[in-house]
Amino acid sequence: MTQAPDKAKERLSQISTHLKPDARSKSLPDSGMGKDALLKKSPDDVVVTCAIRTPFTKGGKGPLKDTMAADLLLHTFKNLISKSKIDPNLVEDIATGCVLAPGGGATEYRAAALAAGFPDSTAVKSLNRQCSSGLQACVDIANQIKTGMIEIGVGSGVESMSTQYGPGAVTEFSDLLENHMQAANCKVPMGVLSEQMAKDRKVTRKDQDAFAASSYQKALKAQEQGLFDEEIMPVTVKYTDPKTSEEKSVTVTKDDGVRPGITAESLSKIRAAFAKDGSIHAGNASQVSDGAAAVLLMKRSTAERLGQTILGKYVNASVVGVPPLLMGIGPWKAIPVALEKTGISKEDVDIYEINEAFASQCVWCLKELGLDEKKVNPKGGAIAFGHPLGCTGARQVGTLLTELRRTGQKIGVTSMCVGTGMGMAAVWVAE
Repeated sequence: MTQAPDKAKERLSQISTHLKPDARSKSLPDSGMGKDALLKKSPDDVVVTCAIRTPFTKGGKGPLKDTMAADLLLHTFKNLISKSKIDPNLVEDIATGCVLAPGGGATEYRAAALAAGFPDSTAVKSLNRQCSSGLQACVDIANQIKTGMIEIGVGSGVESMSTQYGPGAVTEFSDLLENHMQAANCKVPMGVLSEQMAKDRKVTRKDQDAFAASSYQKALKAQEQGLFDEEIMPVTVKYTDPKTSEEKSVTVTKDDGVRPGITAESLSKIRAAFAKDGSIHAGNASQVSDGAAAVLLMKRSTAERLGQTILGKYVNASVVGVPPLLMGIGPWKAIPVALEKTGISKEDVDIYEINEAFASQCVWCLKELGLDEKKVNPKGGAIAFGHPLGCTGARQVGTLLTELRRTGQKIGVTSMCVGTGMGMAAVWVAE
């Protein structure tokens, strides 16, 4: 059972009028670590030595539609071991972000790690912080390394939206929760609340469609130039053709959601999904997708001792809460906190990877933060190639670091809004 749009709109108007941009969204003090210190190297740095993912394919009809989440993870773990040449016996812990899996996927993901070649001495956990689950998994592993709890670990994320997304994923609330306004707001469908947020924050459909078209165009160009090839590892899976019911083996090499010929004009013709006079539709919101990603982390001194290639380092992260009905503003609040902790300004950042849950929330966050749009998602984002919920945060790490290295730039930020009203961000430095 979900709230009616009118009720959601009423609650949104009550809350949003009290939430105004604070000073941190416009400028940041020159404090903390600072840019010069940020670029220095230390033996204790937590570094990334491999960051890969599967291709992302369309939920319900793409070539990964019949592959369970644990099998997507199995392929990814095998490819991580193969590409990094890490001795799996050295990996002490694996964290996997997921959202839809029953029981959090904990049993299957432990099994996937064992089947991939990790020994029984490698621990595994699953976690769910909605759309930031993959990033939270990477941050958890990085912090374990920082504190000395482990020396080498893997942060990962996975989602099979084809097999686990649907009515069964809806959570029923008790009367105790339903009778508390903010608690009840946690279950408003994201499409509904995003529609209301766009109206409340005056984000026009024209701006949303222009942003979405740009995402498709950037992703298509990047795909044609092979800019995803370093992060994507092909997978061979079983696929049942929906037209013929024939099962066959297929090798998937690229994201299948990236489409040519998308323009703001073509998107303007798509019918709104959540309201007759609405602005949000299938073309300017993230795609339902299947996929997995994994990131290998360790101390710099360990990486050098093992002869591992260092792609970049993890610096710090932030996680914040916002009103549930305004969940899309999460990056607006989380990014300044992460930058403030690091002691750098928004201008010091070379590339921002901000998840495109909806064009509406991205357009608003970019405007309110005053970010240079040329720095944001230079290879497109989830609108163009998909958003497997628990996977995206881990995917962004590889996408960011490979692009920073390719272009000779250094400082990057990954961020996303988070369902039920949160935001998360992390700072990374490429080498």
